[in-house]
Amino acid sequence: MRYFEKIFHVIVISGFIGLVAGAAHANSFTTTGKLIRKEPIYTQVTQQTPVNECYTVDVPVYGNVQGGGDAAGGALAGMIIGGILGKGVTGKDNGAAAGAVIGGLIGADKGSNTSKRVVTGYRQEQRCEQRYINEQKTIANQYRLVYLVDGHEFAYTVNKAQGRNAWVGQTKRFRIRYQMLD
Repeated sequence: MRYFEKIFHVIVISGFIGLVAGAAHANSFTTTGKLIRKEPIYTQVTQQTPVNECYTVDVPVYGNVQGGGDAAGGALAGMIIGGILGKGVTGKDNGAAAGAVIGGLIGADKGSNTSKRVVTGYRQEQRCEQRYINEQKTIANQYRLVYLVDGHEFAYTVNKAQGRNAWVGQTKRFRIRYQMLD
């Protein structure tokens, strides 16, 4: 039963709205208005501006330096290894002695020819980075246009492009709608 009551109420309300709407009469006409004021509406905006920032840095320069290497340590290591190899190859002490002498000579030569990679100096180099700074700006983002239409002032807010193109004294056509109630 509740379902039918709701439907009945909807039908009664709809009928009432239809009767009231039918009693009102609407009409319209066109007229001309003149722009009498143009007022910018300002907005604060944050704009990021790129800035190049350059600075100088010291860059290390590397080079190889012949070291006063350890010739004695190289000779000793060469003699030990040469002696072991000489004994292993020949199986005799004479081979071990000959291997120790040859290994000592080679080890001494290698020990004195060591080179190291070291920083030999510095050179200055310029480097640049781009960073952004925030700037607050005030811009006219919209315009308030005030027209005089048949002795009445009407104000409209328009976007930046429309506002820039409008000028005081400009005329526009307007459609005026009115409604008469019984």
